[in-house]
Amino acid sequence: MPAIVQHAVSGEVLMHGYMNKEALEKTEATGKVTFYSRTKQRLWTKGETSGHVLNVVSITPGL
Repeated sequence: MPAIVQHAVSGEVLMHGYMNKEALEKTEATGKVTFYSRTKQRLWTKGETSGHVLNVVSITPGL
């Protein structure tokens, strides 16, 4: 499923990626945004190599 990451205050779109059920569950459990890489077919947490993590403030399901 597509996942849009927005700044909690300004609403600015920071990133667009994809999540599967496992990525969403990991995001909820850790509080750090985890995507599913469709090309590499694996989970990856934003910032795992760069250190620039995205912390979750809230999750709003799409309509």
